[in-house]
Amino acid sequence: MIILLQLPGNPNVGKSTVFNSLTGLHQHTGNWPGKTVSNAMGITNFMDKDFLLVDIPGTYSIMSNSQEEEIARDYICFGNPDCTVVVVDSTCLERNLNLVYQILEITNKVVVCVNLLDEAKKKGIEIDLNKLSSELGVPVVGTIARKKKTLKNLMQNIYDVCSSNKNKKYFKIQYGDDIENSINILEKDVRDLLQNHEFNNYRWITLKLLEGNKKIISSIENYLDLKLLGNETIQNSLSKAKELLIKNDITSSSFKDKIVSTIMFHGETIALKVTSCKRLDYNYKNNKIDKILTSKLTGIPIMLLFFAMIFWITITGANYPSQMLSNSFNYIEAKLVYLFESFNSPNWLISMLIYGMYRTLGWVVAVMLPPMAIFFPLFTILEDLGYLPRIAFNLDGFFRKACTSGKQALTMCMGVTKLEFFIISLFVLHYLTDLPGFLQTTNIYYFISCKYYF
Repeated sequence: MIILLQLPGNPNVGKSTVFNSLTGLHQHTGNWPGKTVSNAMGITNFMDKDFLLVDIPGTYSIMSNSQEEEIARDYICFGNPDCTVVVVDSTCLERNLNLVYQILEITNKVVVCVNLLDEAKKKGIEIDLNKLSSELGVPVVGTIARKKKTLKNLMQNIYDVCSSNKNKKYFKIQYGDDIENSINILEKDVRDLLQNHEFNNYRWITLKLLEGNKKIISSIENYLDLKLLGNETIQNSLSKAKELLIKNDITSSSFKDKIVSTIMFHGETIALKVTSCKRLDYNYKNNKIDKILTSKLTGIPIMLLFFAMIFWITITGANYPSQMLSNSFNYIEAKLVYLFESFNSPNWLISMLIYGMYRTLGWVVAVMLPPMAIFFPLFTILEDLGYLPRIAFNLDGFFRKACTSGKQALTMCMGVTKLEFFIISLFVLHYLTDLPGFLQTTNIYYFISCKYYF
C-alpha cells in the first residue's frame, strides 16, 4: 500500500529541494484533473513503506487568485492525502505561518517542515521547534533540504502521523464573537449535511460559505458531490448568519479581510514567541537593496538598464562564438564535399545532404546556439540573486491594468527572446532559397521553425 503525501508551501522555501532529496529525483509529473498546471510526483521508501510525494505548486494562500493557487488549494482540500507536509522558510517564519494556519483548518494530519535552517543560522535567527510544535499542535521538524541526514527525522514524524489511528481535533482559530456567532448559526446544518461524508470538516466549509467565494464553493460541491447553495436549509441558515454579520458591520468584502487579519495576527504572535534573533540588523542589507531596486524613482530605470545590458551582452557577445562555429561548420562542409566528390557522388545528392541539410543545420546552430547559451544563464543568475521577483514587483501595477500580474513580465521577456531567435532563423533559412535545384522548395523549413518556436 502506497502512502500519499503532499508538499504545499510558499514559493522559494526549498519545497522542491526537499521533494528531490526524498525521492532521489525519481519523479514524474501529473496534471490535477481538469487543469494544465502539473504537480511533480515521486516515490520514496521509509521503514519498508512506499510514500508517494506530490510537490504542489508554490502558493502564499489557499484563498486563491491564480490558476496555480487554485490547483494547490484543490489538492490540499480534496486530494485526500495521508499526511500534508507544509514546508516553511525559517528565515521568515511569520509570513509562512499564514499558509500553515489555513492548512491546519482543513486537515488534522499535518507535519510542519521548517526548512533553510542553515540560512537562518547565518542571519542569527533561532527557532524553538518544540515550542512551535506545542503552539500549533502538530509535529514540527527542522531541516536543511540539501542534507539528506536532516530529512530522516522528517520522514520519521511523517511515518508516525500516518501510522496513528487517533482522530485529532481540527485546528480552530477564534475569529471574534461577531464571526463566531454567525459560524454557530450555520455550522449545525452543515454538520447534518456531511454526517455520512468522509470529509467532515464542518467549520471550514461553514467559513467558505460565509466568505462567499463562488470558486471555492463550486470546488467543494464538485469534489464532495454536494449541493450547498441549492440546499434550502443551508440557504436559510446562511441568510440568517449573513444578516447577523451585517448587523455587526461586517460586509462580504470585509469578512475575508477579518479572517486574513486574524490569521496574520496569530502568525505574528507565535513567530514572536518561538523566534529569537541575535542580529537585529540581519535584514538591513536586503532592505537597503530593496529600497533602491523597487523604488518608484530608481526601480524602473535600473530594470531597463539591466535588460539593455543583458540583451547587449547576448547580441554582441554571441557574435564571437557564432563566427567560430560558422568557420568550423564551413571547414567541415568543405571536407564533406571533398569526401562525396571522391566517391563520385551525383550533384543532386551533394546538394541535398550537404548544401541543404548540413548547411541548414550548421547555420541555424551557429546563429542561434550562442545567444541562447548566453541569455538563459544570465537570466538564471538574476533569478538566483533574487532580482526577478523585484522586477515582477516593479511591473505589477502596469500588468494589473491588463488584468494580469507582474510575474507575466518575465514570461514576456522569454517570449521576446524566443521571437528574436525565430526571426533570425527565418533570415538564415530564407538565404537558402538562393541555392540551386530542389532547395528552392525549402519553404518547408519555415513551417518547421514556426512549429518549433510557437
